[in-house]
Amino acid sequence: MRRAISSERRKQLIALTVLLALAGIAVAGPTGLLAWSENATALEQREKEIAKLSAERDALRNRVKLLDPEAADPDLASELVREQLGVIHEDEVVITLEDE
Repeated sequence: MRRAISSERRKQLIALTVLLALAGIAVAGPTGLLAWSENATALEQREKEIAKLSAERDALRNRVKLLDPEAADPDLASELVREQLGVIHEDEVVITLEDE
């Protein structure tokens, strides 16, 4: 003979099922323990990319500053004009100096 499950027992089983589902999500979910190292790796890659893009932005900002119409850098302006007009000779060498 089969007994009917009491109301209290049914509530306990539902609560246990919900807790097990939450535990499973905490371990294997998209933000769970198993995804932790993957997220840390992605964070490191994005931080490197941000540093690279920041350096590029700073270089472009400096170039824009040097091309300011009010006080353009004569060397850079001469280089750009000669390059764009095609008057650079084949035997010319452009030497760039690193900022200190």
